[in-house]
Amino acid sequence: MKAEELRKLTDDELKDKLTELKKKLMNLRFQNAVGGLEKPSEIKATKRDIARILTILRERELSKAGGE
Repeated sequence: MKAEELRKLTDDELKDKLTELKKKLMNLRFQNAVGGLEKPSEIKATKRDIARILTILRERELSKAGGE
């Protein structure tokens, strides 16, 4: 998912997406440990999506704090 698409979402939607991606990452890691994944690059992509969401949430938090 691109950062541009994520920036259009609200904070609550981003937090929901973050929870969903963390669950997906846990499942991917489990599948990889048990039997291997067809596309191990999915783990890397999911981790990057999580990082993007956390970055956007932090940017918004800092902009709110700076605006006060």
